[in-house]
Amino acid sequence: MGGVMEEEVVRGFLTRFLEEFPAPLGSEDPLPLNPLSRKVSLDELRGESLDLGLRLLNTRGAPSPLNAAMCHAALAKLLKADLSPFHLPQEAEQQQGEEQEVVLLLSEPVQRLFLNKLREVGVAWHQNLPSPLPVGPSRFLMCSADAIRNTRRKMEDRHVSLPDFNTLTGLKDGVERGYYAVFDGHGGVDAAIYAATHLHVTLSQQEELQSDPATAFKTAFTRTDDMFRGKAKRERLRSGSTGVAVLLQGEWLHVAWLGDSQSMLVRRGQDVTLMDPHKPEREDEKQRVEDLGGCIVFKGCWRVNGTYAVSRAIGDFDQKPYVSGDADCSSTRLLGDEDYILLACDGFFDVVRPEEVPALVLGALREQGESQGAGCEEVSEGVLGERVAQELVAHAKAAGSSDNITVMVVFLCPPAQLLLQDQSNTAVATEGPAQE
Repeated sequence: MGGVMEEEVVRGFLTRFLEEFPAPLGSEDPLPLNPLSRKVSLDELRGESLDLGLRLLNTRGAPSPLNAAMCHAALAKLLKADLSPFHLPQEAEQQQGEEQEVVLLLSEPVQRLFLNKLREVGVAWHQNLPSPLPVGPSRFLMCSADAIRNTRRKMEDRHVSLPDFNTLTGLKDGVERGYYAVFDGHGGVDAAIYAATHLHVTLSQQEELQSDPATAFKTAFTRTDDMFRGKAKRERLRSGSTGVAVLLQGEWLHVAWLGDSQSMLVRRGQDVTLMDPHKPEREDEKQRVEDLGGCIVFKGCWRVNGTYAVSRAIGDFDQKPYVSGDADCSSTRLLGDEDYILLACDGFFDVVRPEEVPALVLGALREQGESQGAGCEEVSEGVLGERVAQELVAHAKAAGSSDNITVMVVFLCPPAQLLLQDQSNTAVATEGPAQE
């Protein structure tokens, strides 16, 4: 029965998709969504195309595994096509003194071609469904995410949820993976958008991903920073972004980070520290900056050379190497008794201590369960956990945070199970141990 339902889901979506796009886009037809850039390098084409495809399909309600599979198939078709008609003249785009020749493409027409490839995939799959079907339950049950601008003039955070990391990036080594990340931009949103678009693609291309994921993660951060340097130079961008990214790979949880965005694990209701955020006042960070000839100065908060309030970030090239682009990484073996992982920017962690998180999450789950007017066994999983991040964001705002706030909660067990455990623990605490 499950297979029949899956077929119905895929066929139903493909039918709706092709009704909306009955013919290929013509050269003058507007794109249904704006691409991220006007010009894109060959290295950036993968990330920007996948971003455009995921945004298009997500807004149309496609299941996440189907989104990932269709975007990957369309990208493979695009990369086999002749892209030379979209190349921009080198002499017009290349800056003098450029160390390496960069091939740039005009983004809008090449993304129009990508969307037509996406439609080709839809047509082919509508006629002959792929086997196995790119749908079905993921090991990673649910991700609850919320983000607000708060009192800031602009929203400079970005977050990424890719439970179907392997499908999207084409990895077929038999190791299940999920990827989640939060990026906190400053001085503009460009660096955060860039990292959110390209870090996971770059990570998937690292040969050491399976054998040495920590090295792969660090290399991916460095490579993404280097790629953004080229874009920042071409387009005179000055922004930066901290970031924390989580890779669930088999039985392991890998966390890589730059700056003060953070991730934490909750296991059996207890918070587990995964990382130590990079802050200018951290003793080893202060020493590293001073050894390079820089200084840490207090101006409302501790700042590198009196400017940036972060000591590591993607971008911020006017303060490199004092603001380092080198990520740290930690690895934790999953034992099967983990509740969830939380990722958030400093707008959350500046006002919420990690040890407060388990009670806040349980409180949000209780409130949602009660609002459904049913026992937790009867509450839909998709309803029960989906507003947890929203509740945490609201709590951080009420606690005094004025910054952008982004929170992601990646559940590693069903939220209803957490409620049942909580109810059981509450009953034991209230009634006491059973009397003989």
